[in-house]
Amino acid sequence: MEYLKPREATRNDADGDSLFHNVPRAPDIPVYATTVAYNKDPSPNKLHLGIGVYRTEHVVYLPEPTYGNHPNLLSAAGLSLKTYRYYDPKTHGLDFQGLLEDLGTASTGAIVLFQASGHNPTGVDPTRQQWEQIRQLVRLRGLLPFFDCAYQGLVSGSLDADAQSIRMFVCDSGECLVAQSYSKTMGLYGERIGSLSIVCKTADVARRVESHLKLVIRPFYSNPPIHGAAIVTAILKDRDLYNEWTTELKAMSDRLAKVRQQLYSALCSRGTPGDWSHIIRQVGMYTFTGLTEEQIDFLTKEYHIYMSSDGRINIGGLSSKAVPYLADAIHNVVTRTI
Repeated sequence: MEYLKPREATRNDADGDSLFHNVPRAPDIPVYATTVAYNKDPSPNKLHLGIGVYRTEHVVYLPEPTYGNHPNLLSAAGLSLKTYRYYDPKTHGLDFQGLLEDLGTASTGAIVLFQASGHNPTGVDPTRQQWEQIRQLVRLRGLLPFFDCAYQGLVSGSLDADAQSIRMFVCDSGECLVAQSYSKTMGLYGERIGSLSIVCKTADVARRVESHLKLVIRPFYSNPPIHGAAIVTAILKDRDLYNEWTTELKAMSDRLAKVRQQLYSALCSRGTPGDWSHIIRQVGMYTFTGLTEEQIDFLTKEYHIYMSSDGRINIGGLSSKAVPYLADAIHNVVTRTI
């Protein structure tokens, strides 16, 4: 039997022979592009603060801004998107009045995306009293809350405290959706472990909703991977492992708070122009620094410091040792551009 060898492609005709030769290159995902640039930078002082390690007639309302992948996921599901005011760049805090006004005009039945705690990218969370006002408005308007819970335990160090916003909506006998991720809280990025919980008003409604979920699941994966789920189950079911995990979460949360305080104190001690108290008012893994794109470009070129173009930095990627270097760089770029 004679075997045919594949013809070796030349530089000129390699693309022409491909059935995909007309497919254009997709634009780089900004946060990944930042990582690529960081990896290529040979400077020993480089610092990477960029990345942290449904189809209906209704608008899904997203906070402005929100996690960059939220619009991608929801658009891919065929949903139309709108935003509600969330972050106030003037105060580096929550635009609570704007949030209430926008949700107050949302159409009945619309889905509203909330982040349970440790808002990405701003690090700004509503207070318990503000959450209660949000809950009342959502129920009054007949909206469907959809919680993204990715940082439970990392914000306050308490699993219960970081889930209080969700529990307020669950306890009022209303309905809600909760997407839970263990990627950060258990370091299981490679396993992609998470869950979707749907709270329904009655058992009969829950059974009907579940029947549709099974139809969605079947063509996607039919049965989920078991290994990562087994890791989570083993931790949650074993008292000693569970206690060890929650202790580690508290230590991580405490370190984030400590680094925030160190950065704030370092900027204050240098007399850096501006009010930097938002660094310690914001919570969780991320902080919106308030730096401009021009300032960020300067930090990258002159100090080899990498962060998102919107000024978000990952506090979890900042060590106590690196704080003085970052504070010096921020001080210099701010004084330079006054």
